[in-house]
Amino acid sequence: MNARITGTGGYLPEKIIHNKHFESSLETSDEWIYARTGIRKRHVIAAHESTASMAEMAANRALDAAGLDADEVDLIIVGTSSPDRVFPSTACILQDKLGISDCVAFDVQAACSGFIYALGIAHQFIKAGGAKKALIIGAEANSRILDYSDRSTCVIFGDGAGAVVLEATEEQGILSTHLHSDGQYKDLLYVNNPIKDQLEDGDKAYLTMHGNDVYKVAVKTLGRIVDETLDANGMVKSDVDWLIPHQANIRIISSVAKKLNMPMEKVVLTIENQGNTSSASIPLALDQAVRDGRIKKGHVVLMEAFGGGFVWGSALVKM
Repeated sequence: MNARITGTGGYLPEKIIHNKHFESSLETSDEWIYARTGIRKRHVIAAHESTASMAEMAANRALDAAGLDADEVDLIIVGTSSPDRVFPSTACILQDKLGISDCVAFDVQAACSGFIYALGIAHQFIKAGGAKKALIIGAEANSRILDYSDRSTCVIFGDGAGAVVLEATEEQGILSTHLHSDGQYKDLLYVNNPIKDQLEDGDKAYLTMHGNDVYKVAVKTLGRIVDETLDANGMVKSDVDWLIPHQANIRIISSVAKKLNMPMEKVVLTIENQGNTSSASIPLALDQAVRDGRIKKGHVVLMEAFGGGFVWGSALVKM
């Protein structure tokens, strides 16, 4: 039994922060931010919203696209590093919001690779017969873990949620997924645990990133996983119709596209208008490209992500 994506959905909060917003409080400019990241603006969650409420909006849109009712879902996996609670999981909160009384629901915490990890796990569930219809979601309220006096992080990240419906089928769909991690890099990109004694009095748990070091490892790692994914499927670079990368930095994205000999016109980009939405970035980009007609049934799509841990992964998908 195979697993195929049958519906996509996305949600971005209404509030938008442009680069100009940071010029009055930080030593930066619109030109500086854009030149180094490729970002012009990002969406920020409202006070009344939550990671689960954004996930709900994206999930409902994916279900509508797939023509499914919520109660047909038997598996929910949410990739997030900014959950509403330590527990229960955001997936359980979402399950309640969707009115599903009984299904498997849990979160995956794999930083910016959360959606790819969740997709890989759901793929294995379906192949093993443990699920038939799954909701896979990446959702992040990154703005709630940012220090807005830290120029190296606060200008990069945004909020949002993206979702896909994955269904059991005899057709080709998810061709392969590849997941990796290496904990030796744990101190290069992290958020401390606020319920442990890692913080000074009055401090909050903010995202910390050593950007140059992260960039160097990410470029090398993502280049290797392109080869690994193609080799596992007996494919060559020209067999890939679209690249959907994690929207972390335009320079990292360009380097992976170069590795594939792929023109940037075949790379789905959302970073300019959304920033880095962490685990939500790939499903948001996929949904945008499906809905605007670029990605069509039968297209081969390579998705890849890299995040704190370090954790990284890829998925090769036939739509």
